[in-house]
Amino acid sequence: MSLAISYCRAHNGMEAPLVTIEVHLSSGLPAFSIVGLPEAAVREARERVRSAILNSQYDFPNGRLTVNMAPADLPKQGGQFDLAIALGILAASDQLDAKALKNYEWLAELSLSGDLRKGPGALPAAIACQQAGRVLVCSPDNAVEAALVTEGNVFAAQHLLQVTRMLRESEYQLSRPEPNKSNQPLLRYPDLADVKGQKAARRALEIAAAGRHNLLLFGPPGTGKTLLASRLPSILPPLSEAEAIEIAAVQSVANLPLEWHRRPYRAPHHTASAAALIGGGSNPKPGEVTLAHKGVLFLDEISEFPRQVLDVLREPLESHEVCISRARRQSIFPANFQLVAAMNPTPGGYAADDPRSSRYTKAQIQKYVSRLSGPFLDRIDLHIEVPSLPKEVLMADQQPENSEQVRQRVVTAWQAQISRQGCTNSELKGNALDQHCVLGDAERQLLDKAMDKLGLSARAYHRLLRVARTIADLNQQPQIDRAAIIEALNCRQLERLIG
Repeated sequence: MSLAISYCRAHNGMEAPLVTIEVHLSSGLPAFSIVGLPEAAVREARERVRSAILNSQYDFPNGRLTVNMAPADLPKQGGQFDLAIALGILAASDQLDAKALKNYEWLAELSLSGDLRKGPGALPAAIACQQAGRVLVCSPDNAVEAALVTEGNVFAAQHLLQVTRMLRESEYQLSRPEPNKSNQPLLRYPDLADVKGQKAARRALEIAAAGRHNLLLFGPPGTGKTLLASRLPSILPPLSEAEAIEIAAVQSVANLPLEWHRRPYRAPHHTASAAALIGGGSNPKPGEVTLAHKGVLFLDEISEFPRQVLDVLREPLESHEVCISRARRQSIFPANFQLVAAMNPTPGGYAADDPRSSRYTKAQIQKYVSRLSGPFLDRIDLHIEVPSLPKEVLMADQQPENSEQVRQRVVTAWQAQISRQGCTNSELKGNALDQHCVLGDAERQLLDKAMDKLGLSARAYHRLLRVARTIADLNQQPQIDRAAIIEALNCRQLERLIG
């Protein structure tokens, strides 16, 4: 009889809790049981591990094998436990030294031939493994991803035989992968120079980028709303190393291709469900708001989304995270995204003053716009009309500003915010908002009149202050002046349709 212990990592949202694999081999009729809340893919590891061991020219022990995955109350899913179970069995049957396993964590699914396969969540596992002071061994595909944790100790193996040789022969070393870091993401972003005309919308896009404000574009079809939204990532400031790691961890958990130092841009269809947007499932998976973390979530034809689907975005827009509760677990996913939405101004799609919209009454237009609830609209800072362009503007040879020119102003404003308050203007709250958005008497009177006339809520008032602060930063003004207040008010143009 023998007992061996190996270590692996499970998935719980963005966390990678430690799983201790205890393998006990005792005499008796041959049996192989896995306990500790294993789900179907984990239970099926019995057949994968058996074939992998035999095809690697090792002996599969005859006797009663019990594999305990602790903690017992943590659900286990996926095939990433295969390698840890196989090594535990080999150690319990004295084909490997059990003491050699204690400084390692193993993360790989096994093929029937013994090859190591890629699985999701390698980057969170690498971060947790580094904090625990152990060495992570995984498949080559996962190792390139896990190596992004620069201080981590990560090794790659192609086959089970390479792992066992490393454990048996001290002079044999597995390969240490190089992280796949490409630092030229801006070359892949669509450029703002493609947008002709639309001076007001371009300015609103610049304000949104400078303060990380949410933006709603409304106008007739074909005026460039989607074109503008897709150019927003190109004028956002570059990611820090910590932000890049956060994005890569989300992509790792979602099993998506890694795009290093590139802000995500997600554009779900209007038929997407609430679970698709915020995440869900019996084993909670990240939704679109998490996949857009530190990037842009674009909702085209937002008025076609069901109202109850849009309203699930209200909490993530405020808290910047999503908490999904199930009977057995609670998973928390980050959701610090920038929302850009687009819609038509009337049911027919054309502007309200267009002759083709004359068949719609004001009440019908208001009913159409009211598909977006008031609390949801309160969370959008900028409402900008994108009108149809005259043919002279479309056919003009004048070259608009490109993304790099606009981005320089955005970065300057962004740096002013970080040095002044340690966060962007959209994140100002409570006392920090009062401290950094001080108004003079004339500016306060102007804003009071606007609140009474437009019937703005307290949340909308605070968002107006944040937008005005961003405009002042773009204009390199130390205080919010009257011009910044007026421009911030002009960036709430949807009230013309609602009021």
